[in-house]
Amino acid sequence: MPHPSATAATAWSAARLALTAFFAVDGFLFAAWVVRIPDIRAQVHASHSALGLALLCVSAGAVATMPLVGRLCLRHGSRRITVLSLAVLSAAVVLPPHAHSVPTLGAVLLLFGAGYGAANVAMNSTAVELVAELRRPVMPSFHAGYSLGGLLGAAVGGLLAGQLTASWALACSGVLGVLVTAGAGVVLLRGDSPSHDSPAPPRSSTAPPRDTPAERGAGRPLARAAKLLVPLVGLTALCSSYGEGSLADWATLHLTDDVHASAALAAFGYAAYAFAMTAGRLAGTWLSIRLGPARLMVAGGLTAGAGMLVAALTPSPWLVLAGFVLVGLGLANLFPLAIARAGELGGPRGVATASTLGYAGMLIGPPVIGFLADAASLPLALTTVSAAAAGAAALAALVHRVGRRHG
Repeated sequence: MPHPSATAATAWSAARLALTAFFAVDGFLFAAWVVRIPDIRAQVHASHSALGLALLCVSAGAVATMPLVGRLCLRHGSRRITVLSLAVLSAAVVLPPHAHSVPTLGAVLLLFGAGYGAANVAMNSTAVELVAELRRPVMPSFHAGYSLGGLLGAAVGGLLAGQLTASWALACSGVLGVLVTAGAGVVLLRGDSPSHDSPAPPRSSTAPPRDTPAERGAGRPLARAAKLLVPLVGLTALCSSYGEGSLADWATLHLTDDVHASAALAAFGYAAYAFAMTAGRLAGTWLSIRLGPARLMVAGGLTAGAGMLVAALTPSPWLVLAGFVLVGLGLANLFPLAIARAGELGGPRGVATASTLGYAGMLIGPPVIGFLADAASLPLALTTVSAAAAGAAALAALVHRVGRRHG
């Protein structure tokens, strides 16, 4: 008869794999939509600014849904809401090719954004639960799963660009999402609400402490400085997500409209970015240990800034792809490390503040790029991503300096 702790470890491992599958299919579905944006734009005859407003609906739907989903996770359990939200997202990804006007596309993208936002809140809530139970720093692996899903979605989208219409491609993606949701959902829900008398897994020596400076005593200098530092960390997350959101929505169009790349090569532009982000997140824990989180964030911001300048201002498609790779490597760990730092400084409230600011960056990025592209040009608009990445590096350095002074 197996030891109870071994059984628990096996169950948690299965749950971890299932949740990683959810993160991966979330990234896959989002990428499947992204690589079809040029087709959808042509279908609805949208200008850059009109498309920017329509794309704003994705973020608007996500942000509007997040508070409600947080309450639903508390009431019904984050695992159940994870399964439900991925089912909604899988259904919503099928709809954009059936929109034939900008207002209709905006309405469809509100639903898509609601499913996407709900999925991300629920999945991250479940991930926090799993990290606490495992007492191991496995959060980067979940985000690596998302990036890997984005890479596969973009690669498959590129291969199918000349073979299937947007309607068929996104319909197939939706079916895949439903199948993965059903299979992984059975595994994830099987381990829901583990018995409290089950022995806790041993605490890893590398796991982060469960208490935060703010929780250990408000009299400590770092705890007193947390009210200042947490918003700065949140702004770091905002700068990072500004770049992520902007590239997700405009990278493909930059390659097709400005660099005159083929549709297949343009789709692989996002794939190159997603691949680099996946590799960066897989190496994130090791790099954080070797360099320290602050140095890794500063280096990442500077790398992303340089890469975006190359991608925005060079006429060669292959140099643009190389620039996207640098952006992906640079941005890979900025957002996860910023959220982790916010939790260290302010506990759950710190995480909430930083996450809200981070999603604000995702919200404002695409429409800002769209309006700047109409006012000047898309390449010039994309240089703001470089400025934001450099800002993230400066903020990370400032937070580290202030934290050392008060710590």
